[in-house]
Amino acid sequence: MEFFIEKLITAIAFLSFTFIVLIFVFVFREAAPIFSGTTEVRKEAVVAEEQETYGEEYLGEAQQLKVAREKEKISVEAAGEGTAGLENLRGETWQPVSSHPKYGLMPLIVGSLKVTVVAILVAAPIAILAALFTSAFAPRWAKEILKPAIEVLAGIPSVVVGFFALVVMASVLQNIFGFEYRLNALVGGLALSLAVIPIIYTITEDALNAVPKVMTEASLALGATKWQTALFVVLPAATPGLFAAVLLGIGRAFGETMIVLMATGNAALLSGIVTEPVRTMSATIGAEMAEVVFGDTHYTVLFLIGSILFVFTFVLNAVAELFVRRRLMRRFSGQ
Repeated sequence: MEFFIEKLITAIAFLSFTFIVLIFVFVFREAAPIFSGTTEVRKEAVVAEEQETYGEEYLGEAQQLKVAREKEKISVEAAGEGTAGLENLRGETWQPVSSHPKYGLMPLIVGSLKVTVVAILVAAPIAILAALFTSAFAPRWAKEILKPAIEVLAGIPSVVVGFFALVVMASVLQNIFGFEYRLNALVGGLALSLAVIPIIYTITEDALNAVPKVMTEASLALGATKWQTALFVVLPAATPGLFAAVLLGIGRAFGETMIVLMATGNAALLSGIVTEPVRTMSATIGAEMAEVVFGDTHYTVLFLIGSILFVFTFVLNAVAELFVRRRLMRRFSGQ
């Protein structure tokens, strides 16, 4: 029986790893044509071409030659404007649906960073202090209420949080601070912090509880108060775990879709002001993927954005797990 259970667990772990690899391969395979220049060009110029050739059989030879030259000119212009070269991708304008499509990723990257920074600046202090209180100060009855109450936030669907930010939070903040734009990066970041707090809280509390009780007892025996022990002994000892929690929170915030799609205004503006609307990379994929033509340049660029998100979150999780948390365990094991 134990042999069967062991093999079953091994198979499930291997299957999970296989799915991750397959997702990785699929996303990068769909984004690969952007680098090889093999994407199809489907533009309004094609419509113009069809309209220009209507009734072509009734034209004279000179007019047919003129039409052919115009068609060739339209094809060349469409091929040049429909591609997403490096200069186009590095541009400051995201306008994929037009006669001159622009695939500048800078507004999307900056928008994602703005929302993520706001969310982490709000969520990290609240979650870390809440975990410290739960671990070091809260009585047993309060801990049994506070911990499940915070962790239940992780079970709330992100679309519900986004709807709350859209209907309630945006209006309240605009009435208080007089924002010019009702939906902006600040509103999206504050709403996103509600989804990030449970992640940082849970990992931080595990790191604080992993600190050996000997260190706490030694600090109290030397005359330190309870809050001095928590701030100057327990918290520094759990720093690698806190760092891992913040990194995982950043990855969660950077890849969130529904909250930022509903609460940020969805305007691809390149600005450093947090009270202006933004558009994130994940929201761009969620809003536009259903409307693109398969194999088109726009389609490939969206998968390129997905590849960037995948790499970013994968690197953050790898750093948090392989380096930070293992360093924490080595410190406590005395290695």
